[in-house]
Amino acid sequence: SNPVLGMLAGALLTAVIQSSSASVGILQALCTTGALPYSAALPIIMGQNIGTCVTALISSIGASRNAKRASMIHLYFNLIGTVVFMAVFYAVNRFVSFSFLSEAATAAGIAVVHSLFNIVCCVAWFPFANVLVKLACLTIPDTAGTQETKEGKPEGLSILDERFLDNPGLAVEISRDAEKEMARLSGEALVKSLHLLDDYTPQKAQEVIDLEETVDLYEEQLGAYLYRLAGKELSPADSRKATILLHCMSDFERISDHAANIVDSATELYEKKIKLTKGGQKELAVYSAAIRDIVEKTTQVFAANDLDGARHVEPLEEIIDELSMQMKDRHIERLRRGKCTLESGLILEDIITVFERVSDHCSNVALCLLTVSADGFDVHSYLDRLGEENGGWFARECERLRTEYALPSKKEKI
Repeated sequence: SNPVLGMLAGALLTAVIQSSSASVGILQALCTTGALPYSAALPIIMGQNIGTCVTALISSIGASRNAKRASMIHLYFNLIGTVVFMAVFYAVNRFVSFSFLSEAATAAGIAVVHSLFNIVCCVAWFPFANVLVKLACLTIPDTAGTQETKEGKPEGLSILDERFLDNPGLAVEISRDAEKEMARLSGEALVKSLHLLDDYTPQKAQEVIDLEETVDLYEEQLGAYLYRLAGKELSPADSRKATILLHCMSDFERISDHAANIVDSATELYEKKIKLTKGGQKELAVYSAAIRDIVEKTTQVFAANDLDGARHVEPLEEIIDELSMQMKDRHIERLRRGKCTLESGLILEDIITVFERVSDHCSNVALCLLTVSADGFDVHSYLDRLGEENGGWFARECERLRTEYALPSKKEKI
């Protein structure tokens, strides 16, 4: 006799057993007695749609901010849909008086009502999807001034939910998303550290250190997640993906470490008011451009799993090795001629060494993609073939890059 109480009863039962399917089944079983009219069954069905939201709400406890918002969208979808439906239905019934309400409900009828309600709600709410998103964001607002969760965990790591480990394929994909973000942060740290060599400020230096610490956190938590995932039963394709993630993770972490090393060198130059020679500055600008190029190229091919692009990393690494040797030779020549101080020379040598190691890690990532993704790919024979090429693709690409990243001539370098 009271639709609101019927709706609350349906919501409470469904919330307790956490299954709308089970509660609908119970309602259908009651219909076999013939004593349950549609006037009583209808509000119970409406309440069941609200009660089923409890499962999502409970599941969102301890999850990321976006996971909580997803559960709130589920709640608002069913709650507002139920309220609007009941208000409109009983308002119309007051004037039209639907005759079927007094009839005994059937199992098939309950299934039809339950399905129609959800289909109509989907169609009606579809144009207002952004409204649901805004309601969820107002309910679960962003933390002011930070992109981290309440627990201090970066948003990119909050997707590594342990519950996904029961579905290894999904767990591999979310791990890949997390490592793509790790790679982006590592590349951003390296690029920002290069800017410090020309335009140093303590604030910019701290930004790089913060990024490096965040990348360390990624390595720690993503690594633990991947090792747990490795113990699950993975398909061959997922196993290859997990292997790539495990291998490349340490290289991205080391790139961010080297970004911090560049910060140390830039800080020393700034605090001791040490100036590199004009030749050293010009050479370092060319070298920095090559390093920026290889880091950006590596993070891009990793994110896209671009095997063809991965093959273009090795020629650039080869040129960076050549630049490293040329820079060291020219640096020694300047020392002999007394054009630079020993202190500035030591700092420059540290930077050259760090750049070379960064390119090595980029090469590791590219070769890992090629090795693991392509069955039967032998990295050693691949590198041997590249080294033996004379006039082939690798040689032509190296020549192009050698021209692009040529150091200033010796006449203008000093």
